[in-house]
Amino acid sequence: MSSPDAMAAPVESVDRALRLLLYLRDNESISVKEAAEHLDIAASTAHRLLSTLARREFVVQDFSRRYRLGGIVMGSEQPNISQDALRSAAMDPMGRLQASVRETVQVMALSGGNIRFLDGVEPDAILRVTRRVGDEMPAFVSAGGKVILGRLSNQEVEEIYRRGLIEWPTRKVTSLKMLKRMLTQVRREGYALSMEETEQGVVGVGVVILGSDARPLGAMTLAIPVSRYDKNRLPEYVAGLKKATAEVEEILHS
Repeated sequence: MSSPDAMAAPVESVDRALRLLLYLRDNESISVKEAAEHLDIAASTAHRLLSTLARREFVVQDFSRRYRLGGIVMGSEQPNISQDALRSAAMDPMGRLQASVRETVQVMALSGGNIRFLDGVEPDAILRVTRRVGDEMPAFVSAGGKVILGRLSNQEVEEIYRRGLIEWPTRKVTSLKMLKRMLTQVRREGYALSMEETEQGVVGVGVVILGSDARPLGAMTLAIPVSRYDKNRLPEYVAGLKKATAEVEEILHS
């Protein structure tokens, strides 16, 4: 027969888990440290509780390693948005952005450790970056790939590249440690740059496209010939990309 103490431990764990869910009902997110303080338990115990809730999708961990209520609790699980739907939603915003900045605009999605180019819009300039459709390359060399990875937790990034970083001729990031350090900067700035990392002569600027659950669906980038890239226009490029990605998100979530 089970002892009273043996019966109490699981019940106490359930109570703690429920208290965390109630906390998250009234607060946007919680860290492991905050959870430990809220429940007056060790951080390792709080981490196990949150990890268990995450496995059952009661909570989700965001790129900053904080936990939020998951779709099961919120009653609003992220719909499955296909790459075709993402491409379709991006076409008009990409066209407007291209007309404004007169550079190639592209939309892409994560494919394992790579990004896949879904479509793009080119300017009619003689010197331009040719749009890519269907091509793949390592996510960490592309501005768009960097902002997608930046919305994932470090654990998710480690899992994606658990066998090491993919070789690429013009890559500048050569280790997982370098990649995580770079992603910290991307998260802080809210955009990413690729300075001749996808190929020589091309500069990329990227902003992420988010789902209704704040998870990355893809990214939109500007691809600019390095000879024409003007760092003084970077705020203009980023603002234009953020406006265009917000339009894509509105279309996808409506």
